Amino acid sequence: MKATIKTQGQQFTVTEGDILIVNRYPKTEAGQTVEITDVLAAGEGADYRVGRPTLMGASVSVTILENKRGDKVIAFKKKKRKGFEKKRGHRQELSVIKIKSITV
Repeated sequence: MKATIKTQGQQFTVTEGDILIVNRYPKTEAGQTVEITDVLAAGEGADYRVGRPTLMGASVSVTILENKRGDKVIAFKKKKRKGFEKKRGHRQELSVIKIKSITV
């Protein structure tokens, strides 16, 4: 069964057993289970349902495999002939999740 979910400001189409990398869930640790109730569409074949905007009573259960930080991204700004240079780095906080079950 497939489901389209909205989590951490992004939308994903998932099936059971998929592994995703999303923005970190606050106050969670590895091994914890999280319920996602923002299911936009779910089903397979003829019984595929689309919510307006979400499906009532549908949820997706996920397990957090790991909390980590992404690769460093450098934001470098420079203005020619002015002597202006600014360098800043950023590392995004991420969660690696695995889809356990989809209930409609």
